[in-house]
Amino acid sequence: MNVRNLFATAAVSAALIVSANADQLVLWDFNGQTTGTTSPASGVFAGTASLNLVGGTTATFASGIVNGGSSDSVVTSPPNFAYNTTAYAAQGAENRQRGIQFNVSTSGYMDVVVEFDIRKSNTSSRYVRFQYTTDGGTSWLDGPLFDGNAGDTWFNNRTVSFWAAGPGEQVMDPNVNDNANFGFRLVAEFAPSTSGYVASSPSGTYSPNGTLRYDMVEVGGTVVPEPASMIALGTGLLGLAARRRNKK
Repeated sequence: MNVRNLFATAAVSAALIVSANADQLVLWDFNGQTTGTTSPASGVFAGTASLNLVGGTTATFASGIVNGGSSDSVVTSPPNFAYNTTAYAAQGAENRQRGIQFNVSTSGYMDVVVEFDIRKSNTSSRYVRFQYTTDGGTSWLDGPLFDGNAGDTWFNNRTVSFWAAGPGEQVMDPNVNDNANFGFRLVAEFAPSTSGYVASSPSGTYSPNGTLRYDMVEVGGTVVPEPASMIALGTGLLGLAARRRNKK
């Protein structure tokens, strides 16, 4: 193994080891004693993270258990809620302009992973686009397009990773790391190569009154290594490479 490959292997191994010790930056479970809450339930940045509705969308609290339920392990105490969004755009209008937005700092963290559960009603948009920002919402970048071709169904553990060894859909953008202005949103999108929305249910018809219900919205990350740790790692790898050469 040459030095370049040695470094590459070590880097991937280190990333996998660190990812196993990821911190929870923020979690929304929307549970509350009677009506739920939009405040984050936990996480390093729970005190500064925020949730906003996009483009006229409205929301209420609704069951997180119905239709098979989200991945939330809480069942009855406190009541298991999810966040039910509606008032989406009319057919053929406002593509990617209505949905829900989450603002979460990643300061001091890297290897960011976003995970969420979504329930789509029969008449909701089948396609939902994940977008993210690194400048506080001045501009939005496209991430993966999530397809949900079944109505009244939960699609749990949807995952977007901003690093190469992460789970789920991968988006390579180092600007997400260590960024106080990171945020992401989930917006209804036209069916691919068309100019209109398609209903989640194959037998249904899209309606602005369809609902997209969210639960267990979580962001995780690993602490950015101190410079001294990176120097020590590099020194150790160089020493290992030297020993390998001397054995030849």
